[in-house]
Amino acid sequence: MRAVELFEQGRSTSEVARMVGMHAESVRRWKRLWEQGGAQALRRRPATGRPPKLDDAQVEAVRVALEQGAQAHGFEADLWTLERAGVVVERVTGVSCPEFRRVR
Repeated sequence: MRAVELFEQGRSTSEVARMVGMHAESVRRWKRLWEQGGAQALRRRPATGRPPKLDDAQVEAVRVALEQGAQAHGFEADLWTLERAGVVVERVTGVSCPEFRRVR
């Protein structure tokens, strides 16, 4: 963690931001966390929130299907819409995607 090394050297927030190529406000937040909990407080944590509906293999299968184009999946025009992509996701994976349906 380059930012921690720079904090320990006594570098200013603006210096650290410039050196690591990040916005100063992000570096200020990092510094507060570092001061409160040390380097461990800056370690990445597992993502929170709803778990993904698709596993890696399913995501890859959808990617391949979408790269084939919309017409390859029976649509008249070779144009992807969110609703069409949702149909293909359901066809390829069997996972329902109601959030892709148009709100009427």
